Amino acid sequence: MKKFKLITITAALCVAFGIGSILNTPADGAGTTPGTTDDPVVTKSYVDQQIQQALNGGGGGNTNPTNPTQPSQGTDEVKNVALKPGKILIADAGTEFIVRSGNAVIYTEVASGVADLTDGKDLLNGETAPKNHLLSFPREGRGIQVKEGQTSNLIVMVRGGYTIK
Repeated sequence: MKKFKLITITAALCVAFGIGSILNTPADGAGTTPGTTDDPVVTKSYVDQQIQQALNGGGGGNTNPTNPTQPSQGTDEVKNVALKPGKILIADAGTEFIVRSGNAVIYTEVASGVADLTDGKDLLNGETAPKNHLLSFPREGRGIQVKEGQTSNLIVMVRGGYTIK
């Protein structure tokens, strides 16, 4: 019984001193005067304007919160593309592909390759594009094509712009 009382008293003291130290700690900004440069007062319209600018990419678009600028279409949209044998799916700069089914190989018009972000390596012209890996195309003129000998379509998830040759 004495141990229980000792533990209870010790716990009570810890809580009391813990809470006391928290209560004695000044809050952030407590030493500043409201309306100064250290603690500015802002209006709701200013906050709304800053939020809109951040949502619009910070580029000074329409800052009227009741009529926001529409986001650009197509760049963030993911599309499933079926690519037939003999065709080449050419990515715009910054486009991302994920090969979902079929066998694909990298196609480039230059010596540089395509970034396999899943494995963290470059894939060069003619190399196999692994399934379910995120591929990033840094410049135009690069893409994927159906591996020679395959008769079925490739299914590719695409985010960004592309053309089919």
